[in-house]
This record gives sequence, structure tokens and C-alpha cells, in this order.
Amino acid sequence: MKIAQISPLYESVPPKLYGGTERVVSFLTEELVRQGHEVTLFASGDSVTSANLVSHTPQALRLGKVKEFHSYNLIQLEEVIDRANEFDVLHFHTDFYHFPLSKRIGKAHLTTLHGRLDIPDLVPLYRKFTDQPLVSISDNQRVHLPLNLNWLGTVYHGLPVDLFTKGEGKGDYVAFLGRISPEKRPDRAIEIARQAGLRLKVAAKIDEVDQAYYKKSIQKLMKQPHVEFVGEIGEGEKNSFLGNAKALLFPIDWPEPFGMVMIEAMACGTPVIAYHNGSVPEIIDNGQSGFIVNSIEEAVKALEKVELLDRGRVRQLFEERFSVSSMTENYLRLYQNLIPKGKELTLLNRNIAQMKIN
Repeated sequence: MKIAQISPLYESVPPKLYGGTERVVSFLTEELVRQGHEVTLFASGDSVTSANLVSHTPQALRLGKVKEFHSYNLIQLEEVIDRANEFDVLHFHTDFYHFPLSKRIGKAHLTTLHGRLDIPDLVPLYRKFTDQPLVSISDNQRVHLPLNLNWLGTVYHGLPVDLFTKGEGKGDYVAFLGRISPEKRPDRAIEIARQAGLRLKVAAKIDEVDQAYYKKSIQKLMKQPHVEFVGEIGEGEKNSFLGNAKALLFPIDWPEPFGMVMIEAMACGTPVIAYHNGSVPEIIDNGQSGFIVNSIEEAVKALEKVELLDRGRVRQLFEERFSVSSMTENYLRLYQNLIPKGKELTLLNRNIAQMKIN
């Protein structure tokens, strides 16, 4: 199958440091290539991929001195539309920018919505584009758009099973990984660890938009003796950081669409203590891969029994539910459902011919 993956340009694919959407795009793209599909990745020029890379910006927009992001996004979209007939299916990961054009090109396409949908201003937009083929990354994500939309399905994110290995949690600390932002509630994590009498390591980035929040609400809390601010870490540092932690604290205060860090922790065998918001009940098996709580007090009590959980079982649940192969199979099923039946036969014959050549 000839597949176009269209990624946001804000981060590279995969991202150098923090970045959820682009990391998922990378895992999906590489697995599709590994399975023999012909994939073209539309992404920033500093992306690293075994697919055909198409880019009109030399590096991720977040890392460059770019003041007008939309200009590059529009250039990318124009390139995708110009080349649409080269592909069997177009897979967008770029929110809604392409909606006015993609509905008019007569090409199989779908859009995975990676972000929050609980924003009132999105309602009139999606009401206008109810026919757009959409994929959610959790069932809860859909709740916030109570419209009759063209949902193709829910596909959970997945990681390569060999990306991380199970750790033993011998580091005598709990971990917070992600962003310093009001919805991620690092203040809760700091207080949970304090009341539990545990060290907290915070590995997080601080976006420019969150600088004021950090300086006003978090910076002084970071100075407490039980807190260590590690800063933003990359992919290669996560295994040690998460694998040595007793638990990951995920005390969110918003409808998290998925929460990549939860399955990253699970891949390291590390239990997750998470607040009951957004996708959390769909990702965490309460009492097996972690504990779902509703308050600081409940989180502290959960930490008292976290060592009773089997880290091998936590890792097993990751492999069973959140592998990249499972994610890719689910997307391929959606691709096939979008392609007209006559086109499916052409693809089948093409695949048979390729097998004979090999």
C-alpha cells in the first residue's frame, strides 16, 4: 500500500526531546515500512525515517527562529494535495487545517485527532465538517464533541516492544514526566511525594506559554528538599528514569486524550498513580498496572501499596495492549475500509506480485 503520513512541523519525527504526536507518527511510519508498505512522510527536514521524507523546512519549527508557523504548514499542505494521487491513502496528524481541501480531492484519507477537544470554539468547526473521517486516540476524547461526526474508530497509541525494558524500581524515588503546565499539575505531584515521604524527580519541559505559571506557582515548590528538577529529557534517558522509579505520578487536571507517558512507564514495568480524568480508566488497569485516584490523600495511600504490584505484570499489560504492531494493525484495518473495493483488489494483486519478486 502507498501511504502518506502527514505530521505536524512543530517537532521533528521522532522529536529530539518532548513530543507525543510526532513520536507516534514515527513509530507508525517505521512499522508500516517494516511491513513492506511504501510510505512517504511529510515532516520537518531534521526528521529521521526509513520512509521517503518530504520537507519544506530544514528543522522542527519549535527549534528554529520561526515567527509565522502557518506559512510552513500551508506549504506542506499544498505539497500533499499536489501529490495526493501518488498514494492509496492520506493519513493526517495535523488537526483540522486540511479539512477544506481534503474533502474535495476524492482520495481516501483520515485524520487522527491527537489533542484536546473540550474547547467550545471547536464545536462550530466540527459541525461544519461532519463528513471528515476521524480517528480518536481514546473513547473519552470523543465525549467533548457531542456531534454526529464521522468517527472511524479509536486507535490507542503503541510503542515498539523493544524500545524500553523492565526496570526494578530501585531508585527510591517517584517520577513526574511531561510538561510543567496547569493541566499536568506538577504541584500535586510535589505534594503527593512530600506527604508520602518520598523523593520526586521531575523531568519536564517548560513551554514559553507556561513560563508565567511556572514562575508563579511551581518554581518555589521545586526548591523543597525532596524535589529534584531534571529538566527535559530525550528518548534515550527515559528507560533509566522511569525504570528506576517506584511509580510514575500522573495527577492530571484535564481530560487527557491519551497520555503517552503512562504506556512508557508501563513498558518499563513502572506502575502509574493517575487521577481519574480523560483516558486514564482506558489505559490503566486499576490494581494491576497502577492505581486510579481522586485526591492527594488517595494517591499517598496508593503509594503505600505500590510495591505490591507485579512489575512483570505491568510490562505484560503494555505488551498485550499498547504495542506498535497492534496500533499499526488497527490503522491498516481503517485504511482498507476507506479504499474502494476495486482499489482493494488492485492492492492485493500488487502485493502478490511483490511477494513473487521477493
